[in-house]
Amino acid sequence: MRIGIVCYPTFGGSGVVATELGLELSKRGHEIHFITYSQPVRLELLGNNVHYHEVTVPEYPLFLYQPYELALSSKLVDMVKLHKIEVLHVHYAIPHAYAAYMAKKMLQEDGIYVPIVTTLHGTDITLVGSHPFYKPAVTFSINKSDTVTSVSQSLKDDTLRLFHIKKDINVVPNFIDLSKYGSKFTDCERAMMASDDEKIITHISNFRKVKQIPDVIKVFYNIQKEVPSRLMMVGEGPEREPAERLCEELGIEEKVVFFGNSNEIDKILGFSDLFLLPSLTESFGLSALEAMASGVPVISSNTGGIPEVNVHGESGFLSQKNDVDDMSKNALFILKDADRLKAFKTNARETAKKFDIHEIVPQYEAIYEDTLKKCLIS
Repeated sequence: MRIGIVCYPTFGGSGVVATELGLELSKRGHEIHFITYSQPVRLELLGNNVHYHEVTVPEYPLFLYQPYELALSSKLVDMVKLHKIEVLHVHYAIPHAYAAYMAKKMLQEDGIYVPIVTTLHGTDITLVGSHPFYKPAVTFSINKSDTVTSVSQSLKDDTLRLFHIKKDINVVPNFIDLSKYGSKFTDCERAMMASDDEKIITHISNFRKVKQIPDVIKVFYNIQKEVPSRLMMVGEGPEREPAERLCEELGIEEKVVFFGNSNEIDKILGFSDLFLLPSLTESFGLSALEAMASGVPVISSNTGGIPEVNVHGESGFLSQKNDVDDMSKNALFILKDADRLKAFKTNARETAKKFDIHEIVPQYEAIYEDTLKKCLIS
């Protein structure tokens, strides 16, 4: 199949999943066309089966905000015609499904019919989509998609609760390529992060308020009082500076490393002993899955789609959101006993296996084929 993929080309989970999906599909013989405003951060290999097409938005002084949706829909029309793309897979309802539908209608004027598969990832529903200004457009975009998927049952439930949806929603979970995680690195590399007697605690996110960054710091503060340890903070966002100030106030600034965005997440997780994810909500919890794939148990909140990933008492523990004391207690329960820590690490890796890319991508292939068949029949 010739598949067009539209996504945000950033470090966020939806962009990462879309990119990894496209790369795996290309390995399975499909021709993949990424269509977005810059090259996705994890798209390192372009070739016969993987192509990137940049969406350029001209600067017009007439517009206070440049019309990306208009530029995207026009680019989609051109790329479908030029490369004979058979199906468009768009990640995020707004603006991508909206632009894809406009492109579809323009193509129909020329007798070209291309179906749209829309994947809902989270904030397009729970944050942006639920805003009164955008709700009608989100509802319209979802209902006009030929097939709709969500990355968790929790997100599907939220979508049906917040919007008047007439389409069936297929749950296809996020995934990871298990072969890329759990690699062994040298002791001298670990020594650059922590001493031999210290445990390595890690958090990875975009440092927004929903990630509860202060709770990450407070849980670690309680951990380090009883277990020698260091905290690795990976990512960028508006909550980084307040987090740095909180570390100084608690007197633990020398035990916390702020990496910023990193392309060495596999290495950082490879050395980690525990992962913290106390978010107020998560549509899935991809960073937790990446940690589990590296054999790192997860201490998390029990909101959104996280309980579908992190299994309480096996791959880690779930707590009520904002319950720093319970998260701290669970973290220390794992870390204080070497045999228990080893068992949780093994369980985390085993739990992650059901989300391996080779288990999930065939589900998308089946959806593409089914969507194309329905399009031909109609």
